Amino acid sequence: MKKCIFSLFFLMFSHTVMAHGFSGYFLLTFPGISGNVEASFKEVSGLTLEKGSEEILKGGNNKFQHNVPSTAKYSNLVLKRGMIPVNSELAKWCVDTLSGGNSKAVSTKNITVTLLDMKGAPLKSWNFVNARPVKWEVSDMNSMNNEIAIKFLEFSFTYFEIK
Repeated sequence: MKKCIFSLFFLMFSHTVMAHGFSGYFLLTFPGISGNVEASFKEVSGLTLEKGSEEILKGGNNKFQHNVPSTAKYSNLVLKRGMIPVNSELAKWCVDTLSGGNSKAVSTKNITVTLLDMKGAPLKSWNFVNARPVKWEVSDMNSMNNEIAIKFLEFSFTYFEIK
C-alpha cells in the first residue's frame, strides 16, 4: 500500500500571521455547545489528509498492476495554549467525554476554524465533523483566575470540509 500525504498547514490562532504578504487570524467556534461557544487558542494544527492507494493484481496480466485509491485518513485536530472560562460548556463537554469511560455514549460536536482578515471578515473556514476530545492537558491552576489554561487539547473527527 502506497501513501500520499497532503499536509495543509499549521494554523496560528489568536495572533497575527505574516506569511507571503498576508495578515490574518483564526477564530475557533464550537457550534451546538450552548449556542456558539468561541475559544481562544494560540496554536491550531492537525489539518493533514492522507490518501492511500491499493495495488491490485489482475490475473493473467503480469506486465503491470492496478493502483487504485483507498479511503482517506485524517490526523487529529490539536489546539495548544488556550484559555476558557472555568464554567464553560466546552470544559464540561471535554471532562464528561474523557472521564466517562465506555459506560455511556460519546457526544460528538462539530468544530469550525475560520480564517479572518485583519478587519474580521471571514475568508475561509474548516468544519471538523463529529469531533470528540481524546486528550487534554491543563496548566497549573490559579485561585485568583476564573479561567482554565489549557496546554493541549486534541480532538479526533470523522472528516473535515473546507468552505
